[in-house]
Amino acid sequence: MPAAGCAGLVPADWRDGVAGAPLPPEAASVGDWIAFADAQTGRLDRANARTRDALAIIETCEARHARASEGARRRGLLGRLGL
Repeated sequence: MPAAGCAGLVPADWRDGVAGAPLPPEAASVGDWIAFADAQTGRLDRANARTRDALAIIETCEARHARASEGARRRGLLGRLGL
């Protein structure tokens, strides 16, 4: 059976990762830093979600491939003869 190609199901742009939030300007106020921290946390949440989603995509694909491989083995000549 050919390889499942599970990695190809993960969006290609995810390889680039999630960029950090831009730093506030040098003369930033406390509010600017709070906004930066909030944005940075959001980017981290997105990166962590992508990791979980990528692993789930690959695990689902591999399980599907394993089921298909098992089914293909059972349907061989001996399987059709009930042996």
